[in-house]
Amino acid sequence: MKSFTITTTIELFDSMDELPAEVKELMQAAFEARDNAYAPYSKFNVGAAMLLDNNEVITGSNQENASYPSGLCAERTAIYYAGAKYPNAVIKRIAISATSQNHEITSPIPPCGACRQAIAEYESKQNEPIEIYFMGESGKVAKSNSLKELLPLAFDRSVL
Repeated sequence: MKSFTITTTIELFDSMDELPAEVKELMQAAFEARDNAYAPYSKFNVGAAMLLDNNEVITGSNQENASYPSGLCAERTAIYYAGAKYPNAVIKRIAISATSQNHEITSPIPPCGACRQAIAEYESKQNEPIEIYFMGESGKVAKSNSLKELLPLAFDRSVL
């Protein structure tokens, strides 16, 4: 038997003030998208904003349903819209922000597993990394240079 080690590097900013201007703008778009979330069950609002290589910014917010599995997360709402509207565009970066209607969230909230898998598909499709910035409603901001940092053993088209 052999073993191997997987390491991940995530950059951590103390606040949005430390982000480059273009990332702050994208995070602000994620905040605005978060305000459009439909989350009457979880009371957990998430917004995502994606910058494409054609300079379009695509946003999405989580959309819940009384039949829980029928809802969709903010990241997948945005990424599937981007894929449908701009099928040949490259996703350069994603900004994600989450807030709770029950308590303040000040720590970075990463994409869920299903969203990581969806982002992995697009990163594989475009054969180029996607920067991912994520945060709560305020406080620290985490940055991943690629989805591979968040999902190092991704299932992708290379295994099919």
